[in-house]
Amino acid sequence: MPDLNALLIRPQLLSLAALLLSGCVNLAPEYRQPAAAIPADGAAAVPAPDPSQVGRSEFFVDARLRRTVELALANNRDLRVSTLNVQRARAQYRIQDAARLPGVDASVGASRSNNGTSLSAGLALSAFELDLFGRVRTLSEAALQSYFATEEGRRSAEISLVAEVANAWLTLAADLERQRLAGQTQETRRASLALDERRHALGAITGLALAQSQSLVDSSRLDVARYAAQVEQDRHALELLLGAALPADLAPASEQNLADASRLVELPAGVPAELLQRRPDVLQAEHQLRGSVVQIGVARAAFFPRISLTASAGTASSELSGLFKSGSGSWSFGPSLSLPIFDGGANAAALESARLDRDIAVAQYDKAVQTAFREVADALSVRASLAERLAAQQALVANAERQLSLAQALHRAGSTGMLEVLDAQRSLYAAQQSLIDLRLTEQSNRLDLYKVLGGGWKT
Repeated sequence: MPDLNALLIRPQLLSLAALLLSGCVNLAPEYRQPAAAIPADGAAAVPAPDPSQVGRSEFFVDARLRRTVELALANNRDLRVSTLNVQRARAQYRIQDAARLPGVDASVGASRSNNGTSLSAGLALSAFELDLFGRVRTLSEAALQSYFATEEGRRSAEISLVAEVANAWLTLAADLERQRLAGQTQETRRASLALDERRHALGAITGLALAQSQSLVDSSRLDVARYAAQVEQDRHALELLLGAALPADLAPASEQNLADASRLVELPAGVPAELLQRRPDVLQAEHQLRGSVVQIGVARAAFFPRISLTASAGTASSELSGLFKSGSGSWSFGPSLSLPIFDGGANAAALESARLDRDIAVAQYDKAVQTAFREVADALSVRASLAERLAAQQALVANAERQLSLAQALHRAGSTGMLEVLDAQRSLYAAQQSLIDLRLTEQSNRLDLYKVLGGGWKT
């Protein structure tokens, strides 16, 4: 009669053996996403549309700006390197993942010596590791997380490139508008100078007033020359990002208003923590954290035995006709066991290093989330006052125009001197320049906010 205890123990042993042979033992700690390291009340709900779902074609309304961005995505060398790095990481993952399957090699050989001719053919399984403790599988998982992190790094680089290109295009548009304004101001001041020269010849104004009028013309000439050089520098900076020359039909038009040249869709005014955690740079840090957690399993597996299998089967004969005849076959099977006994503490140190790498990755993930929160908070802080600043600056320009008109009328009537007209002209020019700067700031803020929200950037 069979032993009852043996009957009860045998299924458990068989189950354990099947578990080990299937490589289901996972020595890596269970991964848990860290809580967002930001203030609990530091984020507001985002109304529709979700910024992460807004595509480039919706975000960039201006067709030339949109086509300029597409040109950069196709030609920028830094983005091309990022894409190649992703392809390389994917290939490295495939190499590592292939170690989970046995490698079988076929061989055919022939040799001739003083003993005659020898022919052979066979198949060989070389050092296939039985992944009893999940070492090979965790190495594959670590390579996979590295691949995912590299892909998120490419997405982050793409978003940064789009933002840089758009900002460079907007800066070029702003400087073109400044150049146009400086040219218009120069023409206006030249006309005023010509009038003052005639009035001076008639004795209506003093030489001082004429000299002051001439100084304004010279100042406007200086601005025209300065902005001409600045526009060329802006163009060169944009072309470096594009990786190609800027086509004439994609350049901003100098005669159009900056707001019309770079109209961007409106964005929501708040952001939840879940949206921050979908940013590519935050996802990259999370995949790096996952990889560091998996590496702990690799370090733990080093304490356990490693079993490798080597096997071969084939046939050999002195004649080709007898190569596959009965009796010419041969086979071999050779398992090997490697058991760590003494390593001077290397395995323990490797495990401690893996745990410290995990702790470092946690801190880096927290820093990535905190950086994302700060960038969004900064962009929202700037945005909160931009509408009021724009309205006030537009009102200031309108008042400066009225002031200049009144000063000119009074000067023509002889009620005021030339100094009041010159001051009004300078005030209007400065207010117009400030309005251009503020419009550029407002458009750049929209772009910055969409960038820091990890916008979808869909085609």
